[in-house]
Amino acid sequence: MYLRVTRRRNQDSSVAEYYQLAETHRDPKTRQPTARIIHNFGRADAPQREALLQLARSITRVCHQGLDVPAGLAAPGETIEIEWARPLGTVHVVRALWEELGLGEVLRAHQRKRDRRAPHELAVFSMVANRLLQPLSKRACHEHWIPTRVHLPEAAALTLEQLYFAMDFLETHSAEIEREVFFRTADLFRADVDLVFWDTTSVYFEVDDEDEHPQTRRGRTLPPLRKRGHSKDRRDGDPQVVVGLALTRDGLPVRTWVFPGNTVDATTVARVKEDLRGWKLGRAIFVGDAGMDSEANRTELSKGLGHYILAMPVGKLKEVQEDVLARPGRFRKVHDTLEVKEVVVGEGERRRRYIVCRNEQEAERQRHHRDEILTALKHELARLDPEATAHSKRACELVASARYGRYLTRGPGGRLALDAEAVHAAERLDGKYVLLTNDDTLTPEDVGLGYKSMMIIEACFRRMKTTGLRIRPIYHWTAHRIVSHVKLCALALLIERAAEIRTGDTWRNLRLALDELQAVRYQVQGTAIVQSTRPTPEAAAILKKLKISPPLRVLAVEKPPAETSTP
Repeated sequence: MYLRVTRRRNQDSSVAEYYQLAETHRDPKTRQPTARIIHNFGRADAPQREALLQLARSITRVCHQGLDVPAGLAAPGETIEIEWARPLGTVHVVRALWEELGLGEVLRAHQRKRDRRAPHELAVFSMVANRLLQPLSKRACHEHWIPTRVHLPEAAALTLEQLYFAMDFLETHSAEIEREVFFRTADLFRADVDLVFWDTTSVYFEVDDEDEHPQTRRGRTLPPLRKRGHSKDRRDGDPQVVVGLALTRDGLPVRTWVFPGNTVDATTVARVKEDLRGWKLGRAIFVGDAGMDSEANRTELSKGLGHYILAMPVGKLKEVQEDVLARPGRFRKVHDTLEVKEVVVGEGERRRRYIVCRNEQEAERQRHHRDEILTALKHELARLDPEATAHSKRACELVASARYGRYLTRGPGGRLALDAEAVHAAERLDGKYVLLTNDDTLTPEDVGLGYKSMMIIEACFRRMKTTGLRIRPIYHWTAHRIVSHVKLCALALLIERAAEIRTGDTWRNLRLALDELQAVRYQVQGTAIVQSTRPTPEAAAILKKLKISPPLRVLAVEKPPAETSTP
């Protein structure tokens, strides 16, 4: 099979050339070879030639296992030796967002003020990219991840010491860097900075002893961080640190704090308020769940001039049951899944402002779940032996059960029966939760939406602690390195949330699609070529949403050294 060129003379004596795909065919009668035309390409003009070149490149790529070998290096039938293939798509996106968010520019600006030769910006980027792709220790990042598990050639020369020095650099300038990066990000995403929500979590260490003595670094005294305290991971016996995180309504990180492990949440308010002073933010509001509600905590929050939105333990507070939920009034619809109603209890100093929130979709789910429980409970009650005592083993198990016990009471003769009042009380709470705030400038809608933002905060904490970024385990023991490690995770979270906001998809799904875009190194005639694979339709769609161009097809070409002749 070959490309055939035919010529025809026109009436004006001009000659026109035509391209045809021909095949040599032996005539069975004459037994002579003849040309059989398979396809006519038309006139041999410039556009047609370009289409043929594209077809030739496509055929060559198939022969070369999908690789676009540069022209002149290999014939279509020549063998290609593939050395490795490494993920490229995700780190390519991380680098593009790193520059778009201004992280690279801000770090390089601070780097020039201190040491122009130190590659701090590159080292910080490499560690942040590692948190986003495959979280490892700094040593494993240097020894395994950068050299063999990702295509990041610019970081190949980094030493382990340079990674640690970059962590020290980041901790030293973290306040200025976080501020500059946040306002660049807020402007880029047009984020609402009038309300900033923040919460805390705990991160434990698998060590036996607490830190006893302060640590001094560059003239600064850092308090001992790893202390025992109330653990939100239920690891009260392990030393821990308390991590504070401030976010916008959309979940963009504003700033992070690292406190000693024995720090009480309410006492962090004054520090947060002081650190955010001058940032020209509207209000910084603490958002807490029902476990934070206590008179002592509310007093501490108020002392720190802090505003808060706290969820109330609805089933435990008499005031909420009798004065708030029983108060008549209309709900105002905020959006499809949220309705709010304001209830004020008391006057003067004893005045409390509650916001009752209702989610009809959640109410329907809770009703369906309770109906299943009550149906199963009726079957359990029917199975009880009528002659058994009220304190039989199965009856005691039902009363002690967290699933059934709340709906049971003692009927005539001490036998177990359904508690109609308990069922009715549960029905009143379907889809509802109650919030308490001390900020009178917030509308009920803002309070309801503010608490929903807590779900984003908690999701960010889950990512930092368990899935994705994996803030744990922390292998560092010095205070400034612990702080720097948390800052690295926060920078990774910023890039992750920026990508999610742009695409409307989760980082997990984005990674799975982008990891299909890889860098491949192969050998042709002694020349080493590093080339990117073609983006899949899913990866191409993500790059388009992020407004990021695909990586270059040919990333590097390393020709063999020229042979030198000896005299």
